[in-house]
Amino acid sequence: MSRGLAVLGATGSIGCSTLEIVDLFPDRFRVVSLTAGRNLERLAEQVRRYRPVRVAVLGDEDAERLAGLLGDDRPEISCGLEGLIACATEPEVDLVVSAIVGSAGLLPTMRAIEAGKDIALANKETLVAAGAAVMGAVRRHGVNLYPVDSEHSAIFQALQGRQGNAVRRLILTASGGPFRRMPVDKLRDVTLEKALDHPNWSMGPKITIDSATMMNKGLEVIEASWLFDLPADQITVHIHPQSIVHSMVEYLDGSVIAQMGVPDMKAPIAYAMAYPERLELPMPPLDLCGLGQLTFEEPDPERFPCLELAYRALRRGGTAPAVLNAANEVAVEAFLDRRIGFMDIPELISAVLDLHQPGCCDSIDQALEADLWGRAEAREIMRKKGVDPS
Repeated sequence: MSRGLAVLGATGSIGCSTLEIVDLFPDRFRVVSLTAGRNLERLAEQVRRYRPVRVAVLGDEDAERLAGLLGDDRPEISCGLEGLIACATEPEVDLVVSAIVGSAGLLPTMRAIEAGKDIALANKETLVAAGAAVMGAVRRHGVNLYPVDSEHSAIFQALQGRQGNAVRRLILTASGGPFRRMPVDKLRDVTLEKALDHPNWSMGPKITIDSATMMNKGLEVIEASWLFDLPADQITVHIHPQSIVHSMVEYLDGSVIAQMGVPDMKAPIAYAMAYPERLELPMPPLDLCGLGQLTFEEPDPERFPCLELAYRALRRGGTAPAVLNAANEVAVEAFLDRRIGFMDIPELISAVLDLHQPGCCDSIDQALEADLWGRAEAREIMRKKGVDPS
């Protein structure tokens, strides 16, 4: 029997890769619902191909435009947050691929968990902002949450078969992005175009900027803490520019188990979709001899202050990670709009964290309240500096 899928963020890189896997295994997966942002032409193509029963878009105008593109032969079209939740909780859905970028993925993912759906999680902000509430709901409702990020999937795979509390630390790997070798004093001159030019991965603009600042890795540290129930001091980051070792687990006896593969997101997505099985994918073999060497180095805190900011928020706990994520989303949006510079991103986030007194974050409402506070403070700081906070 095929597994019903809801793909939240269907037109993004993770969503498109998910649908490529559906193409490879049409007898195993069927698309029940799809959601998208502004790329309505691509969404229309996906609707025609996969025939979902429901789709969701951002607003009423988007819904009208999509209806015009599809004509009379169209599924139910919803919009806004209610539409996202409707797609995530459709009765025929067995697995929700949560690939919406940013905190917008939090509520749909939570409602899907409450509806008893398994989750393939690519939206790291869900756990960053509300890890306690989300993981608590996973346990209460008896659902499975499978990590899709290549790093967390690697750890998930390396932990298979472990017995008891045998882990000494997790080692997340990072490519180092496009500025790994750039002199620190030149980072203020980084342009948007240079920041969007990632050397190894093809991602959306927000995630690409997060990779360049290494905030992406900081968010992954927080996500790993919730997924694998380990504190900040047992999670480390190594820069690994080849992006072949996706992450490692070091056990108490000194053994280290690494998961390796070519840098292609279809492998971790497929593992989450078919767990515990592995699907035969048309992937090129890993040519270690051709690579010649795999290198690792420690991140430079001066070059990548966002990574330390994430550790700071994780150690402070409570609402601090939600505020960190909110401030980062505001800062990255401002950089993408060319309203602030590259190194203004960590400075803005740090200023917001300095103003924040962490509170309890055991519920979605508390996480959302912290998110709104972080966004408001970030915009107020920009306004005081004469920057358009829009």
